[in-house]
Amino acid sequence: MVIETQALSKQFGRKSALKELTLSLPRGGVHAVVGSNGAGKSTLFRILLGLLSPSSGWSRILGEDSQSLTPEVRGRIGLVHEEHTLPGWISVRRLKSMQAAQYPRWQEEVYDEVLGHFNVLPEQKIAQLSRGERAGVNLALALAQRPELLILDEPTLGLDVVAKQSFLESLLFAGERGDCTVVYCSHQMDEVERVADNLMILERGELVSMAPPEDFCARISGWMVDWQDPPVLEAIPGLLQAREIDGQQQLMILDQDAGFSECLKALGANSVHQLPIGLNQAVNAYLTRNHSAPLSGASTV
Repeated sequence: MVIETQALSKQFGRKSALKELTLSLPRGGVHAVVGSNGAGKSTLFRILLGLLSPSSGWSRILGEDSQSLTPEVRGRIGLVHEEHTLPGWISVRRLKSMQAAQYPRWQEEVYDEVLGHFNVLPEQKIAQLSRGERAGVNLALALAQRPELLILDEPTLGLDVVAKQSFLESLLFAGERGDCTVVYCSHQMDEVERVADNLMILERGELVSMAPPEDFCARISGWMVDWQDPPVLEAIPGLLQAREIDGQQQLMILDQDAGFSECLKALGANSVHQLPIGLNQAVNAYLTRNHSAPLSGASTV
């Protein structure tokens, strides 16, 4: 496993940032981590990288205890975060040379391939680059070191459409190589849907779902209902969300099949239409559901 945690918890005073988190991620592929602000994503990354100690439980990254990572193991991990912080005074060429000297597995062709997606010249100073160009340099540096594990924490935040497209194309290039496991944290479901093989949802410090994006999306269905006499919401199986639109009620439902229309008619629906649901709608419905409402199916972890 590339990442393992067992009953991992972190308390900040009375607040639980992580609660008994148990996780195993196999090598290979792109694993997306999503969740609302405060779900525990950043805390998890900081503990995995040995930057923060857990309150209880343990974690391993590339087979080594996160709290005692050796320089050798750290050299096998790449990190790109949302700030794309690089020294502004240095040139792109000089920064690349310094980075290449530190990593024995450095691959110049990978660096050139990734940076080729961005409009960056070797003689430019980092301070002269746009946010998107710095993101490209960061990703090129990280991938050229040939990491076994690449952690991307909101890497496209603040990028324009062109820079974001270039970044994702570069990431897909990395995924095609098959020798790097990517853990991708993002709020952008269109990105997740495009690049992720595995979707992990964190909620209030707990792992509530782990499945391929298409499998999770298949668990959520949307319905437009015209009621003769609306039932109490608690009577609707698997209800995640309900809202009024033009005199009808839109329902987001968990773990019900196409035959659910008959259930709604039995509850008093005059007409029922199933709606197409994308990953963004599915995740949003799940994370913003009424937590007091009973759910019909358990999350897959």
